[in-house]
Amino acid sequence: MDIFDTSNVYNTTKPIKGIKCSVENCAYNDGKNHCTANQVSVGPLNATSSAETVCATFRSY
Repeated sequence: MDIFDTSNVYNTTKPIKGIKCSVENCAYNDGKNHCTANQVSVGPLNATSSAETVCATFRSY
């Protein structure tokens, strides 16, 4: 599975419990720091720190 394939990601009206997002220009941010995507993908597989990770679900609006 390619985590960077986000073709099946869509916006929901319900935030994902436990997922916080401070990216103001993400289409899945509800304006209250909650993610409303139906799923979240984070990578890459070989990351050794949080600074090396990326939210592949991010979509600018």
